[in-house]
Amino acid sequence: MYISLTNGAFDMTVGEVIGTLLRIHDDPRFELIIFDFRLPRIVIAALVGMGLGVAGTVIQGITRNGLADSGILGINAGAGAAIVVFMFFFQGQLSDLGTIGIMLQPLFGLAGGLVAALTIYFFSFKGGRLDTERLLLTGIAIGSGFGALSLYVSLKMKSADFEMATVWISGSIYNANWIYICSMLPWLLILVPVIFHKAHLLDLFQLEETTVTSIGVKVEREKSILLLASIGIISSCVSVSGSISFIGLMAPHIARSLVGTRHRSIIPVSGAVGMLLVLIADFIAKTAFSPVEIPVGIVVSIIGVPYFLYLLVKRKQ
Repeated sequence: MYISLTNGAFDMTVGEVIGTLLRIHDDPRFELIIFDFRLPRIVIAALVGMGLGVAGTVIQGITRNGLADSGILGINAGAGAAIVVFMFFFQGQLSDLGTIGIMLQPLFGLAGGLVAALTIYFFSFKGGRLDTERLLLTGIAIGSGFGALSLYVSLKMKSADFEMATVWISGSIYNANWIYICSMLPWLLILVPVIFHKAHLLDLFQLEETTVTSIGVKVEREKSILLLASIGIISSCVSVSGSISFIGLMAPHIARSLVGTRHRSIIPVSGAVGMLLVLIADFIAKTAFSPVEIPVGIVVSIIGVPYFLYLLVKRKQ
């Protein structure tokens, strides 16, 4: 966060940053750079990273599959497709909708994420139980379908809206502002505590389903609550940053290697690791090819794809 605040196209010293934050300096240039450009971007990167890390932990815990991730399973794509449809119907009017339009985006994302999750669940059941291997394959297929839908709808947009949608689909937080933060913050404040409160259930879900049922846990109901909470978090993140994959895959694995297998410890650490990954990726995205900026989702994918292949090889061994 410190590096992102002080470095960029316009470098600032520590004294200038602290003076601006504490309102000691009265330089409009510094206030514009920090409060309008850099600080909202840092906050959104941190919140998105935390949300995707926590949601990824839940999805891996429910499916008992270490390769599961909201991006790989197609939930990101479902939420993203719904928001692209929202952009299509309100193209050219998003600036007029203002705060209302921004607040509506997570709701559209939630609807798309739910459709994707329900479709994946429907095709992943085998013999009355969730087949985790089928879940992964179905998720990839559903994600590709929603990705194609997003591309088709975006091609029907006006040129200015198409450019915005294309950058957004790739995963970008370059247009961060305080209204975006306000639109996603309530979802995180409500749903993350719900997940943390039920963290012990994720430990139980690692056992056989009959064992968990025998101790009085309503497995399907609790899984549904946790899945809905994670989809809500993912949708709020996708609504402000586009589809950023692999954070929900990498963060839980790194967290487990740091703190062990208890989800009450994994969840907060996974959120913190997700924060760190997105902040680093965003800093690279805006500075590596300066003045040209690349979407943060591409940077995360460059890191995430080799990590995913590493996990596949490790799993096979």
